[in-house]
Amino acid sequence: MNKWAELLIGLVILLGIILFAWFSPSLGTFWDFKHAAWEFVKGGFIWFVIGIGLIFIVLGLNDLRSD
Repeated sequence: MNKWAELLIGLVILLGIILFAWFSPSLGTFWDFKHAAWEFVKGGFIWFVIGIGLIFIVLGLNDLRSD
């Protein structure tokens, strides 16, 4: 994958998930989870997407360094 595309995808994913977590409405009633279970699932999803974004950033920086 293109090194600049990896950096861009990683930054977009991180920014998107941070904005989602910051501005998301309470979705607990929509999914009909209990509050603690919903917070656990939401937190796990956010950390998973943050990890994917960081992987893309590291891959892009590695490609930049190797040139």
